[in-house]
Amino acid sequence: MDKRQKFTARIAPAYAACAWAVVCAAASFYWASGGTWGVQTVGVDTLARNPWFIIIVWITGALKAFVGLLALALVRPWGRIMPRWIPLAATWGAGVLFFLYGAANLAVRGLMAVGILKTPDAMYSAAGYWHLLLWDPWWLIGGILFITAAWVQRERKTPMNA
Repeated sequence: MDKRQKFTARIAPAYAACAWAVVCAAASFYWASGGTWGVQTVGVDTLARNPWFIIIVWITGALKAFVGLLALALVRPWGRIMPRWIPLAATWGAGVLFFLYGAANLAVRGLMAVGILKTPDAMYSAAGYWHLLLWDPWWLIGGILFITAAWVQRERKTPMNA
C-alpha cells in the first residue's frame, strides 16, 4: 500500500462516520420541522405533533450532528483546537453506544420475528418491520463506522492534515 492509500485508509472511516451522523441528523431535523415522509418507519407516536417529542427530536438531531463533527475532528486540522482525547473518546463512546443499540434491538426484534420471544402488538406495525429491516441495522452500521474511525486513529497524536 502506497503512502496515499494509507492516508486515505486512515481518514476514510472518520468521513464515513461523519456522513452517517449527518444523514441521521438531517432526518431528525426534517421530522422535527414537520416533515412526514418516512415518519411511519419510526413509529406511530411520531405522527402526533407532541411538543416534547419535537424538542427531543431537535436535540437528538443536534447531538447526531455534533458527534459526527467530533469524529471528523480526528482527521481535520481544526480538530487541534481541543485536547485529542475529547474527539477520540466521543467517537469511541458513540460507536459503542450505536453498535450496542443496533445489535440489541436487532437481536430482540429478530427473536420476535421468528417467534422465540413474545411479540408486542407494536411489532406488527409497519414501524416494527422497518426497525428490523432498516433502523436497527442502520444503527449497527453507524456503530461499526464510529468504532472503526476511533480504532484507526487511536495511536495518532494529532489530527491528520487532510
